[in-house]
Amino acid sequence: MCSEDCRPLGFLLSLPFALLSLIISILGVVVWIVGLLLTLICPCCLCVTVIVEMALELIKAPIHVIKWFTQQIPC
Repeated sequence: MCSEDCRPLGFLLSLPFALLSLIISILGVVVWIVGLLLTLICPCCLCVTVIVEMALELIKAPIHVIKWFTQQIPC
């Protein structure tokens, strides 16, 4: 039997999608840097803060994709 964390098929199937989300996360890094600079210039803009938070989620996207795929495929 396989342990709960051992799901190599789910991991292998998630790799192409994780690569695509890695490209999207690079865009998230650019948005995060620009948003961070805008918050330093004008900290009163709440919409920039929301954009920065969404960019951080884009940066974490490859990890979320791999976790989701490994949970969907049974051992």
